[in-house]
Amino acid sequence: MASAKSKLYPSAAAALDGLVADGQTLAVGGFGLCGIPEALIAALRDSGVKGLTVISNNAGVDGFGLGQLLTTRQIKKMISSYVGENKEFERQFLGGELELEFNPQGTLAERLRAGGAGIPAFFTATGYGTVVAEGKETREFDGRMYVMETALKADVSLVKAWKADTAGNLVFRKTARNFNPAAAMAGKVCVVEVEELVEIGAIDPDQVHLPGIYVQRIVVNATPEKRIEQRTIRAEGN
Repeated sequence: MASAKSKLYPSAAAALDGLVADGQTLAVGGFGLCGIPEALIAALRDSGVKGLTVISNNAGVDGFGLGQLLTTRQIKKMISSYVGENKEFERQFLGGELELEFNPQGTLAERLRAGGAGIPAFFTATGYGTVVAEGKETREFDGRMYVMETALKADVSLVKAWKADTAGNLVFRKTARNFNPAAAMAGKVCVVEVEELVEIGAIDPDQVHLPGIYVQRIVVNATPEKRIEQRTIRAEGN
């Protein structure tokens, strides 16, 4: 365990100890395999908790990222946007073994943002007239129809950042910023995995992407794998 004044934990397993439990809802940052909290996902797998609802843009790939939790059947429901890279996901969903709540990608991002901002619901034109709108309230504004979407909140958020200071102020690197800030804000407790930890004052305040008030626990993973989903290269000589 960390000390009373420290947010830093010695390992991903220690950061999740006493925090995760069966039946929880988790928000997990990342887009594909870009910016996923690799060590925290592996520690979640090893924790053995089950019956999880996971909010994430997608579900990793077979055997890596959130795909590990599908292999071990720890996820009962995904709230996602794109899941086309994971054949085990497809198999479980088509077999009726996995619940799925599909969201347009922008809607998913806004639902997470709304959860962190304390906004219970919002209206969007995206999805009106499609299966996305089935069972949801619709309303007309200025001659256009909109669908009401509710905010998403999580018991625990697992996110990945490039750098943090000891207060938990975060800097995300390039496209790894993706869903991570919104996922962090939507959780009651946020655990962040970072590549570099610096002292307070080492990060210019203007460079902070997410204030430390949203972060409760930090773990350092200095050498993540950062696997590429589909590595495509040119043939030699082309």
